[in-house]
Amino acid sequence: MPAKKIVCLGGGSLYFRRAIPDLLLSQDLSDSELVLYDIDSEKVERMAGMGRRLAEVAGTRFKIRSTIDLADAVDDADFAISSIGGSGAEITRNVYNSYFHNADIRIPEKYGISQVIGDTCGPAGMMMALRSIPAYINICREMEKRCPKAIMFNHSNPMATLLRAMHKYTDVNVIGICHGVQAGIAYAAEILGVPPTELDCMWIGTNHYFWFTRVLHKGEDLYPELMRRVAEREAPKGRVLSARLSQIYGYHIVYPSDDHIIEFYPFLTQVQGGPENLPYGMYESLLGHGYETGKPTAAPAEPEVRAEFFTEYQTLLDEIELPDAQDDSITGEGIASLISAIANGRREVYIVNVANQGAIANLPATAEIELEGVTDSGGVRTIQMGEAPPVLKGILEKRFVWHELVADAAVKGDRNLALQALLIDEMAILPDKAEAMLDELLLASKELLPRFFS
Repeated sequence: MPAKKIVCLGGGSLYFRRAIPDLLLSQDLSDSELVLYDIDSEKVERMAGMGRRLAEVAGTRFKIRSTIDLADAVDDADFAISSIGGSGAEITRNVYNSYFHNADIRIPEKYGISQVIGDTCGPAGMMMALRSIPAYINICREMEKRCPKAIMFNHSNPMATLLRAMHKYTDVNVIGICHGVQAGIAYAAEILGVPPTELDCMWIGTNHYFWFTRVLHKGEDLYPELMRRVAEREAPKGRVLSARLSQIYGYHIVYPSDDHIIEFYPFLTQVQGGPENLPYGMYESLLGHGYETGKPTAAPAEPEVRAEFFTEYQTLLDEIELPDAQDDSITGEGIASLISAIANGRREVYIVNVANQGAIANLPATAEIELEGVTDSGGVRTIQMGEAPPVLKGILEKRFVWHELVADAAVKGDRNLALQALLIDEMAILPDKAEAMLDELLLASKELLPRFFS
């Protein structure tokens, strides 16, 4: 197979310490060029250094370099992988530790909204999208000019909102990759006592929120048994809410993480006394996602934290070794095998985030959903997944409108559309309070939101 050019966008992101080793193991992609692009030259070159070290061990003759020139990065690219967190050039281990995301959590807390993760729904999810979408649109414009046939794989959140913006406003072929469904299949397999690779599942939903509609094991319907065991066992920590909701709906929630599930509901506006009183032990999750009580309102000066950051960053990179085998699409994201399948025109099944286009018959064609798709040389085609149960349809359709409003607000710099998004979200508060909160949120991210202040 001819060598490919693969671009890592946001190449200094620690996501690539997992993705790059997976790519380097691929014999199908031998002799390919891996170009890491980032706005921080030191960060991306350190990641490229890790890649070159591992490439020598892998023996697949990958050529690896870094650049801060976007045009150079995407010129004649075949594939791109993005991990851009929406915190600009701020030096942090991940987006959740950034000043900007901390403000996204802290400001709504003043108005009675106690968020947990804040990368999918709610005010924090919206703000993450508003900061990220302009960068993605800019990248897509460059790709339209320099590599119009390239396929982009997005790994960043809020996944569905970013995809909707790129699908609506650009011509780039964008596919989202995540691991929520895989985690849910593994959890169901654990409950049933079978290997996850032996389960044949169908599900319906959007990124971070989906329900199983079928669970088979070697042709036997194990869904009733799964529901029985979930009802009878004590739900483990962090999965209590999803277990309870699964019993109520009669459909098992695929991704069992309570801290993601709760953000699709109005429960977080009902927490009294601040985030310390979050239900189901979720305050611990909030702390684990970078929340810092009393973090200063002004972003810390970069020189004060840069040296300390890079000491830790380099240590993390130095610890990475080649895995024993490539990642797969059932227990992991399988990015290397996915790219290889498309590059070779192989028809294989992968878990992806794409526009619905009729795969779920009673949901909008433009809805961004997570499902199984089949690869070919043109990318990924959706597989029919049936219809969404009525109550799930209701939850999702409201979410799809939110995706649309946030995408439009980000591209246009429209405050009123952003306010509409806040009011249709499940964490909605009174309009006057929502508008005041929005003003504070936008001001806190002003340097990354020029469209809103021009």
